[in-house]
Amino acid sequence: MNILVTGGAGFIGSHLCDFLVERGDKVLNIDNFNNYYDVKIKKNNVLHNLDKPNYKLIETDILNLNTMDSIFKDHKIDIVIHLAAMAGVRPSIDNPLLYEEVNVKGTTHLLELCKKYGVKKFICASSSSVYGNNKTVPFRETDTVDNSISPYAATKKSCEIMGHVYHHLYKIDIMMLRFFTVYGPRQRPDLAIHKFTNLIKNGKEIPFYGNGETQRDYTYIDDIIEGIIKSIDFIINHNDIYEILNLGESQTISLLQMVNTIEKELGIEAKLNRLPLQPGDVEKTFADITKAKELIGYNPTVSFNEGIRKFIAWYLNRKNITNGL
Repeated sequence: MNILVTGGAGFIGSHLCDFLVERGDKVLNIDNFNNYYDVKIKKNNVLHNLDKPNYKLIETDILNLNTMDSIFKDHKIDIVIHLAAMAGVRPSIDNPLLYEEVNVKGTTHLLELCKKYGVKKFICASSSSVYGNNKTVPFRETDTVDNSISPYAATKKSCEIMGHVYHHLYKIDIMMLRFFTVYGPRQRPDLAIHKFTNLIKNGKEIPFYGNGETQRDYTYIDDIIEGIIKSIDFIINHNDIYEILNLGESQTISLLQMVNTIEKELGIEAKLNRLPLQPGDVEKTFADITKAKELIGYNPTVSFNEGIRKFIAWYLNRKNITNGL
């Protein structure tokens, strides 16, 4: 199968590309290597695949419509897995125009190219942030998600809506995957588990927002990749598809529990810099994964304690980041 992956040098994307390449798919990775975080990290994520005959990396931006048009024209594409985005709730509050341009306009570019070149299968990364401070838990795909509390969340909801438009008008099969707080090896350094691990290990204070009672449904990277792969297999084998799926662990971990688990694994006590809750941060995320289990056979298996052990083992043994490209 010929698979185009956007954002394939990032945390989730690089793991997905590894799996697809290993199972024999032809992978075309589109990534712009922006400077949201250290470019060397993302370049290191792709080094081991560059000599694989079924892997091709193209450094470009999904906003560059001319270049993207040429890519669709020159390559046979069976399915698009769209993971590229401006990520992060708090940065989106500071720069909403950039988030709207990259996330909404960029996604629309890809949908237009799918329409133009007859690509009928499209999977897009959405986010648990679309639920906002949803009062009903666990969160179900049928819940109303009209009350976003950050520009990032609003862009992800917009992409879901735009996807439905292209499904309705042009019969493109589409799956929107709402990821719940993904963590594991290669996690972005700005995300809490990676950031806290680094600060605690180096004896520095961690920013501790609120009283520690905010909760997240943390999802280990291997479980997310399983969900994406099963979504690919499902959408390839079915027609007339527009589905939204939660991909989470369906468990909640408080901020205090998260810090305590990292402390225990490192054997180091955290120094807390207590701060007020941040605008745009949701109080709780909690995925109902019944639909994903029934539709695609999604079955997350990595507990939070096991996932933290695996992450910290990677963190302590990771190779130095090198310039590779």
